Amino acid sequence: MTKELGRAHTILALNTLAFTVCFAAWMLNGVLVTFLVENRVFDWSAGQMGWLIGIPVLTGSLVRLPLGMATDRFGGRPVYTLLMLAAAVPMFFLGHADSYREFMLLSLGFGLTGGSFAVGIAFTSVWYSREHQGTALGIFGAGNAGAALTVMGAPTLLNRLTDNGANLDGWRSLPVYYAAALVVMAVLFFLGTKNKTAEGADTKTIKKMLAPLAHMRVWRFGLYYFLVFGGFVALAQWLVPYYVNVYAMPLVTAGLMTSIFSLPSGLIRALGGWFSDLFGARRVLYSVLSVVGICCFLLIFPKMDIESPGRGVMARSAGTVTEVTPTMITVEDRTYAVISEPPDQPREGFLPWPVVKSWQEPQVEVGDEVVRRQLLADGMTHIYFQANVGIFTLLVFIIGIAMGVGKAAVYKYIPDYFPDDVGVVGGIVGVLGGLGGFVCPIIFGSLLDSLGLWTTTWMFLFLVTVACLVWLSLVVRRISRQI
Repeated sequence: MTKELGRAHTILALNTLAFTVCFAAWMLNGVLVTFLVENRVFDWSAGQMGWLIGIPVLTGSLVRLPLGMATDRFGGRPVYTLLMLAAAVPMFFLGHADSYREFMLLSLGFGLTGGSFAVGIAFTSVWYSREHQGTALGIFGAGNAGAALTVMGAPTLLNRLTDNGANLDGWRSLPVYYAAALVVMAVLFFLGTKNKTAEGADTKTIKKMLAPLAHMRVWRFGLYYFLVFGGFVALAQWLVPYYVNVYAMPLVTAGLMTSIFSLPSGLIRALGGWFSDLFGARRVLYSVLSVVGICCFLLIFPKMDIESPGRGVMARSAGTVTEVTPTMITVEDRTYAVISEPPDQPREGFLPWPVVKSWQEPQVEVGDEVVRRQLLADGMTHIYFQANVGIFTLLVFIIGIAMGVGKAAVYKYIPDYFPDDVGVVGGIVGVLGGLGGFVCPIIFGSLLDSLGLWTTTWMFLFLVTVACLVWLSLVVRRISRQI
């Protein structure tokens, strides 16, 4: 028993390491494409950049279901090894791409690395008992930190390879390094693991393997994962231009700030698995959705500097204006108080709350005849909201932590309800989550183009979070009535 547990821990460690390498490769285009366009190596539009960043995410999402099924049937050792070797080929040739079409096709190819999640989830689950699967799957999911490794490391590596921009063609070595890492990892994985398949998987037909997809529960799990994983993948790339545009940060600094979101989110997933084993996935997910919803709501309010009509002063009776000063207006024997404009408030430093300034400007002069309810002084309100970058980063950090815990909670559900179909169910849930990573940036961009507000990102995520909470609450109420 001890020997078997030791082997399980070894396989979990190699699964997690392989997933980290694959996830780092999967996220490469977010940094590489931005670098190439900013340095005018390629003249690609913003739309073309968006597709190149999203294409690997799309590929990795679509292959998760068949890879999960293959892992249930043949085991993780051959499937994971072949996956990494297959992805290494287009990754290597990406360094030789000279056109948009070539870059697109090769990105489509190395996007296979995104399917590693379904393989690792299925292969990890068969080595652990049900009561320890949440913790094991949470530890495996910490491989999401590979995104942070690319965001933090790739820009520095590109600077070195190109001699800080003096030799821009040096970028071509970066995909070669990533391809080499995939090959080395494939060899280590094959030599260090022992194969194992799900019980009875070799006798199942394709129809039987796909049977769990008829359960609405699977698609509900998919919606949760669309938010906690798809939202994570989307934000891991979207926060870079967010920091650059909203807070005028340099690209390298924006990447480091984004890693504050992505790195802890990946590492905390192991703790999320332990929480799910200890308290149950449902209770953990309730907490996660509540935290994400509150933080997204607080982030909805944009950085602003606006003037708006405020409360004015109206005449209560007709008469002649006899006196006008910055602080009062007199009409006949009646005096009206006027709020004079206060001095400007400082806009630097730590300003956690909106700074609101209200005043009134007289609209009449001495000798004017006024009628009842005529406007004597215009009301003006000025609102300045700094959207302090420190508070913003703290809230984003909390969202990242919550999403990391939530990812583990969702996958704790799967072996609980579908113990013999982890690969298939985990595959389709992973597909929906991965599609979230592909679709969300497109939605973020469309909302930004339509409304001109960067905070529409948080509006959308808030609405998705509310939908998840409502669906979860309805299910819990139905279960409670049945009890």
